[in-house]
This record gives sequence, structure tokens and C-alpha cells, in this order.
Amino acid sequence: MRKLLYVIVILFTISCSTIDCPVENTVAVHYEIRDKAGKELAITDSLSIVSTRQDGNYVVLNRLSNKSSFSIPISYAYPEDVLYFCFKYLENDSIVVDTVCIKKDDFPHFESVDCNASFFHEITDVQYTRHYIDSLVLLNKSVTYDQTTVHFRLVPKGSN
Repeated sequence: MRKLLYVIVILFTISCSTIDCPVENTVAVHYEIRDKAGKELAITDSLSIVSTRQDGNYVVLNRLSNKSSFSIPISYAYPEDVLYFCFKYLENDSIVVDTVCIKKDDFPHFESVDCNASFFHEITDVQYTRHYIDSLVLLNKSVTYDQTTVHFRLVPKGSN
């Protein structure tokens, strides 16, 4: 009888201490870079992205080059993220800046009472300038911590 009581206590302790909080819980917007035909394209110029927030500016991506995709964390406290995509041409060191404005609705997401709340987002509108960017296509409006979802397709000008 004593052994049975020990087994029950151990099983109860194990079952109550399991916390299923996600390990990768960064909520970010994922971009893929493609040419006009839809083929993967590695950006050859240097790309830096700066975000403006009410609490000041900060760099969210610095000098990306020779990549065909990237992720940018999304804010959870503001209804709109304003991003400045700074493209530096390597051949002549000139800089071209495009502004990308992403409007979104934020909503809290709870896994369990033991886990911190995350904020998921629904993208409601996107506006952008077209100095370096030819098009920015919204592929998926729902932004969670699923890092396999591509949200935007960026097509640079001059890509075939």
C-alpha cells in the first residue's frame, strides 16, 4: 500500500509540473526576397532597417547582404510600425531609403497561466515608398511566433 501511495504522489507531481510554454516565442514578420518572376533572389546590396517608435529610434537589422529572407520583430504596444529600409549600393556607396508602414491589430495570446502572454497580430494595411522596392506583397496577415510563415514578398526594382 505504501508503494502505491508513493507511485501516486510521484505521478501527480510529474503531471502537475509539466509546463508547455513555447521556447521560440519571438513574434516577427518574415520577408522573402524574390525577383519579378518569383524566383528566390539574394540581395547583393547592403540592407539596414531602422524602426521609429515613440520611445526613440533603434536598428532592427544592420547590413544584411547575400540573403534571400529575413525577419523583423513586430511591436506589441503600437498600432503601426514604421520601418525605414536603407539600401546601400555597394558599387557606388549611395543610399536609397524606402519607408514601410505596417498597420495592425494586436491581441494577447495565452498558452497557459504559467507562461508569459504573447501578443499576436493581424496586419490590416501596408503602405510603402518605391525608391528601391518595386513591390511588397502581403502573403499572410496573421503574425504569430510561427517562424516558418512568410508574411511579405519583397521585389526590388531592376530584378528580372
